[in-house]
Amino acid sequence: MNLTTELNLPLKLVFGKGVFNLLGREAAIFGKKAFLVTGGSSAKKSGALDKALNFLKNENIESIVFDKVLPNPTTAIVYEGTEALKKEKCDFVIGLGGGSILDCAKAIAFAVKNDGDIMDYVYGRKPAGEALPVVLIPTTCGTGSEGNGFAVLTDIKTNDKKSLRCNSIVPKVSIVDPDLMKTMPKKILASVGFDALCHCIEAYISAIGTTKTSLISLIGIKLISESLIILYDGKGSDKDWENLSRASTIGGMVIGIAGVTAAHGLEHPASGLRNIVHGEGLCALTPIICKKSIAVAPQKFAEIAKNLGAKDETELVEKIEMLIDRLNLPKNLSSQGIKREDVEWMSENALKVSAAGLKNHPAQFGIDEIKEIYYSAL
Repeated sequence: MNLTTELNLPLKLVFGKGVFNLLGREAAIFGKKAFLVTGGSSAKKSGALDKALNFLKNENIESIVFDKVLPNPTTAIVYEGTEALKKEKCDFVIGLGGGSILDCAKAIAFAVKNDGDIMDYVYGRKPAGEALPVVLIPTTCGTGSEGNGFAVLTDIKTNDKKSLRCNSIVPKVSIVDPDLMKTMPKKILASVGFDALCHCIEAYISAIGTTKTSLISLIGIKLISESLIILYDGKGSDKDWENLSRASTIGGMVIGIAGVTAAHGLEHPASGLRNIVHGEGLCALTPIICKKSIAVAPQKFAEIAKNLGAKDETELVEKIEMLIDRLNLPKNLSSQGIKREDVEWMSENALKVSAAGLKNHPAQFGIDEIKEIYYSAL
């Protein structure tokens, strides 16, 4: 008998409007001193950081704030955070912010327990060990990092952008409060929303997807199609925020099992090299990759199209391009700083860092096809 694991998500997910105020109660299980990872401005400006600190204080939990995380977190910032955590002797890690912050929090929790170059664990040269307990609170609805054991990092020595993947960094608790998403600028909402959509699409077409991930992915696609634009237009209800937040977490969960495919596989070299916005990089690549892939798996792409409100697979690329236009997102890589001379390096790097994702994709792309996609995306 061929036994497969369809769902293995050992995390506690606390979801719903207002659940942020349960942070202290949920965190108290893991100790009395928290290492709170966040960014330099958003959580402070929105008031989320002060609220988090108060919730923890009410449970007699001391907090050490590490607020140096930037988009596309690097190994250097992980090591800096790791040293700070060791010095303060914290019991557990909290991530408060967008996907980069959540990924960095997971990586710091891992690095404090696993010595040496973290990229050795990313590439499997060393077996992954344990990590400190992690509690995650997303403030953007896109990456779904709160729902899996991935931590995407950029190696400052090589510009390789690749994810650490292990069960030890699956969050012990993720607190997903749609109210925390409401302070996102429209541009960020558009970008992270498109990233969430890509997670659901790529998990659905992945060769290692399961029946359950396929069903869940389609639900995520439909929820995004029904909520993202109306929220971008400033007309959404609490229910729309709940739906988009739920879809984002769904996206994180399904890629945690089914992985990503070619769009993420080709975007990571671009943002690793030029530090572009991940969701915007996906906008330039996804329509082209879909166009080159539909004939290989027409039924799957037809289902995606239908859940986006299109007739069938013949309308899918146009539907995605219309969404990108509607959200005022960039349609090419050159406007984001990618140069023609970057294509050679990115193509070779994609085969290095994204081999698994490219293998999972319905259509198989060699080096020449990858170069063609990048040139078309410029």
